[in-house]
Amino acid sequence: MAIQLRESRMHVIRWILTTGWLLIIASLFFDPWSAALTDPGHPWSPLRLSEACVPVQDRCLGEQPYPLGTTLFWGAVVPSGIFILLVFGHELWRRICPLSFLSQIPRALGLQRQIAKLNPRTGERRPQLAKVPADSWLARHYSSVQFGWLFAGLCGRILFFNADRLVLAAWLLGTIAVAMLVGWLYGGKAWCQYFCPMAPVQSVFSAPSGLLGSKAHLSEQPITQSMCRTTLPDGSEQSACVACQQPCIDIDAERMYWARITTPAFAFERYGYVGLVLGYFLYYYLYAGNWEYYFSGIWVRQSDQLATLLSPGLFLFGQAIPIPRLVAVPLVLGLFTWLGVVVGRWIEAGARSRERRLAARSGAMPLSPEQLRHRIFVVATFLVFNFFFLFAGRPLLRLLPPWVQYLFDGALVAFSTLWVYKAWRRNPEIYSRENLASRFRKQLERLQLDVGRFLDGRTLGDLNAHEVYVLAKVLPGFSSEKRHEAYKGVVREALEEGYVSVATSLEVLQQMRRELGISDEEHEQLLEELGVEDPTLLDPANRRSLEDQVRLSGYRKSLDRLMRLQSRAQEQGDTKAIRSLRRRYGITAAEEEEILGGLSPQASAAQKAEVLLQRLPELIEAFRALQQPSLPEAPVVRALLSGHIRHREQLSLRAILWALATLQQDPAVPALVADLQKLSPLVLLELLEQEPWQERLPAEVLAALTQPGTGASCSLVVPLPVTLHHLDTLLQDRNPLIQASALFLIARLDGPKGQAQAAALRGGASAPLLASTAERLLAQGDTPSSLEACPELEKRVVLATCEAFRGLHLDTINALAEVSELRRYSAGALITETGDTCRELLLLIEGEALVHYRDGDPSADGPGTRQERFRPGQMLDELEVLTHSATENTITAAQEGTRLLAVPVDGFDALLDRDQDFAKRVLELETRQLQRFMGTLPAAVAG
Repeated sequence: MAIQLRESRMHVIRWILTTGWLLIIASLFFDPWSAALTDPGHPWSPLRLSEACVPVQDRCLGEQPYPLGTTLFWGAVVPSGIFILLVFGHELWRRICPLSFLSQIPRALGLQRQIAKLNPRTGERRPQLAKVPADSWLARHYSSVQFGWLFAGLCGRILFFNADRLVLAAWLLGTIAVAMLVGWLYGGKAWCQYFCPMAPVQSVFSAPSGLLGSKAHLSEQPITQSMCRTTLPDGSEQSACVACQQPCIDIDAERMYWARITTPAFAFERYGYVGLVLGYFLYYYLYAGNWEYYFSGIWVRQSDQLATLLSPGLFLFGQAIPIPRLVAVPLVLGLFTWLGVVVGRWIEAGARSRERRLAARSGAMPLSPEQLRHRIFVVATFLVFNFFFLFAGRPLLRLLPPWVQYLFDGALVAFSTLWVYKAWRRNPEIYSRENLASRFRKQLERLQLDVGRFLDGRTLGDLNAHEVYVLAKVLPGFSSEKRHEAYKGVVREALEEGYVSVATSLEVLQQMRRELGISDEEHEQLLEELGVEDPTLLDPANRRSLEDQVRLSGYRKSLDRLMRLQSRAQEQGDTKAIRSLRRRYGITAAEEEEILGGLSPQASAAQKAEVLLQRLPELIEAFRALQQPSLPEAPVVRALLSGHIRHREQLSLRAILWALATLQQDPAVPALVADLQKLSPLVLLELLEQEPWQERLPAEVLAALTQPGTGASCSLVVPLPVTLHHLDTLLQDRNPLIQASALFLIARLDGPKGQAQAAALRGGASAPLLASTAERLLAQGDTPSSLEACPELEKRVVLATCEAFRGLHLDTINALAEVSELRRYSAGALITETGDTCRELLLLIEGEALVHYRDGDPSADGPGTRQERFRPGQMLDELEVLTHSATENTITAAQEGTRLLAVPVDGFDALLDRDQDFAKRVLELETRQLQRFMGTLPAAVAG
């Protein structure tokens, strides 16, 4: 809701609220007027004091007229903040908070601390805005710092500055000074994110969202919720985010909520706050021995507050407990905080156990730990909100007519109940589904499909998550190609923003793939394409986040605007304004290079094509290195690795062609085409023939690409160090099968090098297949034997290079390998016999197999007259296996040491049942084999 208010208007509101807050602080030093309103003899003031005294520890406290600064602050300002958080959410509070506003004064004055960042590539030192390091102690324990300050503040209220106006003024001014100091030390909203004692309160009452709060993940506006922003001279708004915290509550509160909900610190924050609030208000009763002490409000006008620090701090059962108040206050509040955490965890454990019992009894799926904890949090927030307002502001509220008090209480219960109704239904799955549907909606809009006639006057933005996917299924223009393009855009955006990683993308996007009919195998292929187009996108060491994307977007827009205003900026070099922008947004040299190349779609496409062209020669050389005749080692392993390289080469070329299609008649195209012609990869002609590039590329570009290149011919002989270099590169691949195969080939070509790398990879951090292969190689020493010595690797390599299974997902290959068996036969040994039930799918690995076909009379005895030799890589009697029939032929081993891989038909069928992609592949295989079989029938039989 608050997002709809423009920043210029919010700026005026902040000034008004901040001025009012500073006036209250000023009144704590000097206020000769408001005390008259509390005089018992005032004719009309509802704040006038009664002549009755208030009992405290069996003694009567008298009262004198007092200034209203403390009463207004504790009775109106603080409760209104809690109300705003629950009803309007953090997004309004963060935009109007006076303390947050004052902490930004150093930024407004341009006086923030700068630190020098070294560019390791160029040696250049570039000043950047200082931020809290992500791996620092403060970044890991900031919630404890904030809660500790909140605890100290509540203890300080009771002990020092509930009523003492000068101490309260000093506390508030000191807090403002610290906030401004933090604003100088660190960029962004570092005070709000890492130090502010109000932050735990915001987390409790405004997450996952306020009653009237917006949903950032569904917003079509680039600036969401309370994100840092600035107003440009033309009145438009622009992000000023510097990614000071990740994830950031100001960008998407619900995203941060689900990211933190499983952490112990988050649970402590919630349960500890409930206990702290209970302890705070109950202490007034434990101290005075009655509730009148609190509800009369005399605690905000005790002029002798500091004099009671060493007096008895507790009064129980009519007796004063001789524990100084200075000790009793933190003792009671600490005890209740501890009890809140203990009881909260006990309730959570009991609820989890009960949920498991109910699920086991009913057979239903239990609530996830995240959803269960969320619902406990919701109930806790509802209870602590209403408990808080049983006390907060009551001394002032009791001065109003009873009907106003009842109306106020009814409104609080109504608002908090509506908040519970809204928050109760939320869960991580709903958030994820809405998030992905929103991303998919954006991709549909970019495709510019004609959807108006299907929406009955609505727009894409009006559709909910389910309706978006239903629309995608019925759109006539939404072809398979466009569906993949839209899904690829979603995956790219999710990876760029850190919403998913390569490891989690398959699971997180599973529901979306099901809705769009995209298989896991197709998902992996899209990841391969994205990895070729932008290798940093799949690099786990390259940390990405939504906050960094927002920061870079803000810099890009600022730079674009600056360069439009200063058209000669590029000629003038590194201007002061550009350097200031870089410091403000913390832009590294690599980020600046990427942004400068992407200020326009044409520049971005040309830059992408140039980068891919620079990588292409290495792929071509790597392929040649594995194909050279002088490299006889492990042909099946080399076939797997060279096929992987060829696939990456195809992806690179396809991405280059798409860039050329984007550029069309751009002046950069001739040079790019000339560079591509020099490389003259044979796979380019295959791509141009297989796909409709004549519809995408200009005719002259297509004609140039189909002409033979002018590059110099090269020898097939590649030096061994070069081959090992390319194998080292493959060893960094994210596919464990490729990694293990590269490690095996390195060990075969260079024993000592292979031993050293195997020793480094055998640890638990590596994938199981890679670790087991490393162990096998280490056991064999510097001269490893054939692939037969690594059976787990061999089974997977054989399956992956077999025509029937080529391109299958690694999980499917692993599942087949787990149930398969390696076998060795001597020359003439019987493999299968006529009439045997086909219980295994047989793949020939080594040697030769002889198939004896029974032609003519099927009742004739002995072997048939026709024979066929099968060589490594072929399948034996696959048709009988696929149809579950008995074999009609006899198969024997034709050479000594013939080896087979046997895949049991039971495991094969089980995999067919649970893997639809594999089932489709097998159906295609069976169709081809039937066609081949029908083609071998004699004409008379066929007739």
